[in-house]
Amino acid sequence: MNLITKIPALLILIGVIGCGDVSTQSTAAPSNIWSRLQQKDKSYVVLMRHALAPGIGDPANFRLKDCTTQRNLSSEGRSQAVRTGKAFRSRKIPVIRVLSSQWCRCLETAKLLNLGTPKAFPTLNSFFDNYKTQRQQTDQLRKYILNNRQTKGVILMVTHQVNITELIGAIPESGASVVLQVNPQGRIEIVGEIPPL
Repeated sequence: MNLITKIPALLILIGVIGCGDVSTQSTAAPSNIWSRLQQKDKSYVVLMRHALAPGIGDPANFRLKDCTTQRNLSSEGRSQAVRTGKAFRSRKIPVIRVLSSQWCRCLETAKLLNLGTPKAFPTLNSFFDNYKTQRQQTDQLRKYILNNRQTKGVILMVTHQVNITELIGAIPESGASVVLQVNPQGRIEIVGEIPPL
């Protein structure tokens, strides 16, 4: 069962109303998603939740530039990220840009994917402990996706559950990816999900 079918009806309603430009109407079968991502003349955004990092949130004393103070990837999480990157490379998915939250578990996931040099993108930072920036970051993320709809290839973004949930109204598993595309009407559509690998 993929994340789209796991979403309670109320959460879909909240997500779509709250997000404005995001539609849950279009969802491809898992076997179709990879072939769609292989199309070099199309534009897609892959919004990936960082790989497995057991726990919730971060310790009270965490510091952004000190990984020892944060919740980090487990050995399984690191393997998960490597497997995901291998799946993209073996299918020759044209990843043109890799963006990541500044949290260590996201940056490590992005590096282990080995799909290009990750660039820190603060818009993808977690707001789990500070919801004051939730709306601003989500608006910035939505605007970035809409502004890059003519960019051919795949933009891969590694972020957190709260960021993905706020944008699309779904709760992906660790290591899962949601594939998005801007439709001709200028709305962000959910194409489907790549489950954790």
